[in-house]
Amino acid sequence: MTDQQSFNQSSNERLSQLSAVNWVEGNRVVDIPTEPFKGQLLINGKWQASSDGSQLSRVSPAYDLVVAEYAKASVVDAEAAIQAARHAFDQGSWSTISGAERAKLLNQVADQMMARQQELAVLEVLESGKPIRQARDEVAWAAELWRYAAVSARSLHGDSHNQLGQDMLAMVLREPIGVVSIITPWNFPLLIVSQKLPFALAAGCTCVVKPSELTSATTLVLGEILQAVGLPAGVVNMVVGEGPEIGPTLTTHPMVDMVSFTGSTGVGKAISAAAAGTLKKVSLELGGKNPQIIFPDCDWEAAVDAVVFGIYFNAGECCNSGSRILVHESIADAFTKAVIAKSRQVPVGDPLCEATKVGAIISADHLQKVTDYVQGAEQAGATVSLGGQTQGTGGFYMAPTVLTDVTPEMAVANEEIFGPVLSVLTFSDLEEAIETANNCLFGLSAGVWSANIDNCLAIGRRVKAGTVWLNTWMSGYPELPFGGYKESGQGRELGKYGIEEFTELKTIQMHMGPRTSWWLPR
Repeated sequence: MTDQQSFNQSSNERLSQLSAVNWVEGNRVVDIPTEPFKGQLLINGKWQASSDGSQLSRVSPAYDLVVAEYAKASVVDAEAAIQAARHAFDQGSWSTISGAERAKLLNQVADQMMARQQELAVLEVLESGKPIRQARDEVAWAAELWRYAAVSARSLHGDSHNQLGQDMLAMVLREPIGVVSIITPWNFPLLIVSQKLPFALAAGCTCVVKPSELTSATTLVLGEILQAVGLPAGVVNMVVGEGPEIGPTLTTHPMVDMVSFTGSTGVGKAISAAAAGTLKKVSLELGGKNPQIIFPDCDWEAAVDAVVFGIYFNAGECCNSGSRILVHESIADAFTKAVIAKSRQVPVGDPLCEATKVGAIISADHLQKVTDYVQGAEQAGATVSLGGQTQGTGGFYMAPTVLTDVTPEMAVANEEIFGPVLSVLTFSDLEEAIETANNCLFGLSAGVWSANIDNCLAIGRRVKAGTVWLNTWMSGYPELPFGGYKESGQGRELGKYGIEEFTELKTIQMHMGPRTSWWLPR
């Protein structure tokens, strides 16, 4: 019996009590490719097999078919990639050229990404299970990040100090930090690498990129694009492999100057501890348990739509997912009913269909993890007011799920579920809303819905989160920094802060004229 069959069989009794799903199938935008994507390692400008001949394959979570086969990197391969990046940086073919030259290449990458938009989108659908329309949008958003990084390459600069006295002039330089290990997750493969790699390149760094072994295809296509536009050999190296095997090399190697990681908080803590041995810089974008706080004077339709979007976007497999809402007790029943009604309309199913908004869950194991949270919540006293898992055509799917009667101490109110599961809590006044929002280990993002600007600004200033949205949710711009408080990470991506993460500061002090001797009296 397969994992999927076992899961379905054990869930039958509970599923029979749950609401029907707005299921979508047929009318695919494209056909499923007949041959899997073939991927190799990119080391020092050359595509190659792994040193020991190992391979791994990816089975689509939506279609239960092998959709990609990869050369699987070993520690030897990871070390070779790091050495290539080190040599390229020290040799200066990228780190010493002008910002204008870097910007030209980064813009060309964006052009090529858009020229291959459909190809990249389909690969993301096949490996991640996300809907095709969303995948196309993410390619376009990723391209915009490369264009913004190109602007950053030209505008990055240091500072000068000319008020230190007539005999002293000083400069503060921003220099590329060096070799960067970039480790990315499976939920937004192309988008998240594009929040890191172009900014590292804009600063003049060289990189070793390790995508998730579950969703490596679009990152490798990006490698093809980088080669096509003329990036010097060794500046970007790509290794596909399993984190426990090659992750320690990428995070502890003395030739690596910085690690940039997006993923779970647990792995982020392990990386931070491992990197401490060489005191390398670490940038972490980790988990979230992000609240939307709903006041009685909210724009009702907008708030309901934002809640539904916030939890079901990318099937809830999103660090910014609005996975808990805090609703004022005077409107809690009516607002929750409106959210449930809208949730019933969300199309779930075949991700290659244009109408689909919620596709497949990444794996059987992850689907089991998500449903374990739901069952645990029921046992703790929560009510499953909507939701459950539905059988697709050979894949892993979960219906939009709403949990009510949730209290702040429950796991589903505090822990990141990473699935389409919404926890509904209530509050009586502003102070309780802020206390509940902050009573969590995470602090990535938060939102507030109210016509009262005082409520909005109080939430904005007092909730401990890296981003707070006022009467909107999950809006994003390349110009604005992204990152979290507390166990949601450290450091920032995007904006001018995103490129500055990949730099070191150097102070140069210049003395003019004769210097007073230390041995002589003044």
